[in-house]
Amino acid sequence: MVRIILVRHGETEWNAAGRFQGQEDTQLSRLGRQQGQQLAQALQDVPLQAVIASPLQRAAVTAGFCAAAHGLPVHTDRRLLEINHGRWEGMTAAEVQEQYKELFLQWHRAPHTVQMPGGESLADMQVRIREAMREYCRQYERQTVLIVAHDAVNKVAVCSALGLPLQAFWQIKQDNTCINVLEYDRDCWRLVLLNSVAHRGGLFIAEEQKGL
Repeated sequence: MVRIILVRHGETEWNAAGRFQGQEDTQLSRLGRQQGQQLAQALQDVPLQAVIASPLQRAAVTAGFCAAAHGLPVHTDRRLLEINHGRWEGMTAAEVQEQYKELFLQWHRAPHTVQMPGGESLADMQVRIREAMREYCRQYERQTVLIVAHDAVNKVAVCSALGLPLQAFWQIKQDNTCINVLEYDRDCWRLVLLNSVAHRGGLFIAEEQKGL
């Protein structure tokens, strides 16, 4: 059995502003760094054997807080990169809605049908995420692995693990530094925990981020 603790990075200034980040290499905000430290504290007694992160700073730095508490290095994997939003990257949700009205509406109603202008689709992402998860399950048998990635990456990973269609993308919420736990055993995935933010001081986060 492999246990994967899948988390999202801490907040960035672009998260707070509702900007589409995609593969832009944005940094954690001051609050995001605090969230990363809270996450590390929450996981300090969990026996981890490996820490893997997206190479984007917001994920790698969040992972670094957790890895340091366990004396582990952070391994990066480009397959965990956030979805490439193409020409939407750097734009606010309001700007995208104004310039790409129909496609923006389609993204929120039928995300599985959207090809980002100059970027990826969810199906494109799913190919690389599934490949990475299969590899982790082979490589880390009987171990617990921390994976620090991104909003869309985590949603697609959860959909893939549970056999859900990509149409279910918006039915999964991923707050900054949320904790998800997945277990893989005998060719079967099991969801143990989803979007836990108790380490941030509450049962849930009421705010909705717009640049997704």
